[in-house]
Amino acid sequence: MAGARRAGEAAAISRTRPRVLRQYALIADGLRGALVGPDGDIAWMSFPVWHDPAVFAGLIGSGGGFSICPDAPFVWGGYYEEGTLIWRSRWVTNDAIVECRDALAMPSERGRAVLMRRIEAMDGHAAMQVSLEPADDYGRDIGGTWSGRGDQRVWAAADGRSWWRVSGVTGARAGSRGLAATVQVAKGDHHNVVLEIASQPFTASAPDPDELWSRTQRHWLHVVPACEGVEGRRDVRHAFAVLHGLTAPSGGTVAAATTSLPERADTGRSYDYRYVWVRDLCYVGTAAAAARAAAFVTPAVGFVTERLLSDGRDMMPAYTVDGDAIPREQHLGLRGYPGGVDVVGNHVRDQFQLDAFGEALSLFAAADELGLLSAEGWQAARTAAASIAERWQEPDAGIWELDRRWWAHSRLACVAGLRAIAARRGAEGDGPQWMALADEILATTAQSCVAADGSWTRATDDERVDAALLMGGVRGAVAADDPRHLATYRRVEHDLSEDGYVYRFRSDPGSPLGRAEGAFVLCNFWMCLAALGLGDALAATRWFERGRAGCGPPGLYAEEFDVTQRQMRGNLPQAFVHSALIEAAFALTAEKEAT
Repeated sequence: MAGARRAGEAAAISRTRPRVLRQYALIADGLRGALVGPDGDIAWMSFPVWHDPAVFAGLIGSGGGFSICPDAPFVWGGYYEEGTLIWRSRWVTNDAIVECRDALAMPSERGRAVLMRRIEAMDGHAAMQVSLEPADDYGRDIGGTWSGRGDQRVWAAADGRSWWRVSGVTGARAGSRGLAATVQVAKGDHHNVVLEIASQPFTASAPDPDELWSRTQRHWLHVVPACEGVEGRRDVRHAFAVLHGLTAPSGGTVAAATTSLPERADTGRSYDYRYVWVRDLCYVGTAAAAARAAAFVTPAVGFVTERLLSDGRDMMPAYTVDGDAIPREQHLGLRGYPGGVDVVGNHVRDQFQLDAFGEALSLFAAADELGLLSAEGWQAARTAAASIAERWQEPDAGIWELDRRWWAHSRLACVAGLRAIAARRGAEGDGPQWMALADEILATTAQSCVAADGSWTRATDDERVDAALLMGGVRGAVAADDPRHLATYRRVEHDLSEDGYVYRFRSDPGSPLGRAEGAFVLCNFWMCLAALGLGDALAATRWFERGRAGCGPPGLYAEEFDVTQRQMRGNLPQAFVHSALIEAAFALTAEKEAT
């Protein structure tokens, strides 16, 4: 029973000792994602889909876990197989080098998640401890009793909401909270452990792991673009893989795979990002259009089209991947990730964010340029333009979801979108009307949101600069050489950058950058795009490379980067950062090829 105790203790440690974010890898199948820690622990996973309760919740201090790691001191490392979300944890002990190959089976099924783990001995001999503690309701309800025998390879359990089956655990021992087993592997050996979680009882036999792996590899090979010749090719392909893993069959890409990971310690800024933000999805589609990756553009256009045609001027800023309203924010009564608070749901459902309509138009224009905008898409474009015409003078929550004010960025996003879609129509139909509306919004914004130095200001009553204002010149609300855009770029560089990283705005004019929050990695890639528009490829490269460095070994980006501590902050991985990396990489490549 010593092995069982060790495995149980390892699972408990994984719940009580969450790791810094840079050490977590993501495996995902579009409907849910799992975070894998350096101890081979599955620290987070929801089921059946992103916004449902977690079945592994150690990340936020609760129950549930699935761990595979050496039964000996080790040094950790890991890597993704290129162009996939197949992760390989790698451990070096005094006696062996062993890897655990992890993935969620693709293509995915809504009512059944298949988590595949293959232990491979690269050198020497290793004893691997396997422990599995099923749970439900964010780890608050531990799973039911396991049925099976120690000499069998398949065990099963049910907890009333889901059914669990694990194969490849010969010699497992069932305890009050889960299963524990010891697996011996020698050089050249491999051992498969497959966990299935289902919404209804299993009727078929346990799957063949070799077939699961083969099918999953073929899927990734098919969906991720080759990106030949692009700047930072490996990272760009990885960003595409991350976005595919975060995108449901509905076409909606969740903003992040997690909830409750704090943006800053002791500030209460913990949010649930397991939903589809319309703006963020437009960023994904627009970046994919720049890469001419139609397989990523079409789903984004489809989801946004459905939301506009369904909700019109009342389109919400974010939805579940099913297109439903997000649940209201509530706390779970859990310990939470250190420095954060446990929270599910999001208050964004009650906000009005004007810029989402403008970003939708920019997405539709980019899609039409590739021949991907359908008749329904054009109808949705007219709906978005009409919504802007009706509501552009209303105060809104803005891109950063703050208090309702007359935010300049929201108006510039609408101007850019209207200009882009009008250009696709030319002098026909609604084109001139949309262009006239863009001119009106721009003129009004310029009257009240320009500082004494000629730069754009955040709002009519806020003289500060904001990195989001750079997108006015990047997206075409104004020309790249417009004096207001140039002044904004210089002011962002002077006021909002530190050590090559860019902050979104200065929260307290009297405090140093970084005291209130970390740098926004997204903003580095915006600065890259802005510098390219100004013809400064060298500066663009610096902004791009600095932003690209703001991650951990698995190459995942959170929303913020703590410049002083070199730590990631916020939910993980953040979809809009990965999409911005893609867009900036292709723009940088095009500029270098042109010169």
